[in-house]
Amino acid sequence: MRGAVLAAVALLTAGMLVAGKSDPLAGRRAGTPVRCVNLQLLNGPEIVDAQTILYRQSGKRIWKTGPVGECPSLRPLDTLIVEVYGGQLCRNDRFRTVSAGMSIPSGSCRFRDFTPYDKVK
Repeated sequence: MRGAVLAAVALLTAGMLVAGKSDPLAGRRAGTPVRCVNLQLLNGPEIVDAQTILYRQSGKRIWKTGPVGECPSLRPLDTLIVEVYGGQLCRNDRFRTVSAGMSIPSGSCRFRDFTPYDKVK
């Protein structure tokens, strides 16, 4: 069966990196990157910039990924349309974006590995 398409609005919280005032990964330590993450445990996505997409797993863990190579259509506040095959989100899974007020999605981009960031105790 062809994978389901998951659409999620990528919203930035007020002031998050947009004004350069706060870093959502501040106070967190990067772990070992993994190929796939369990989609059922994730909230998001949150597009931070053209190279950074965050998924929140809990108050303790944030997963950081981004596109393989350039993805010029990746911008904060865009909607991310992800092609999901099974219950995991994996490196090289494809995604597209749709800008506010537009109905035609961008060309496909692919995810990099997913790096966990956990709060430092």
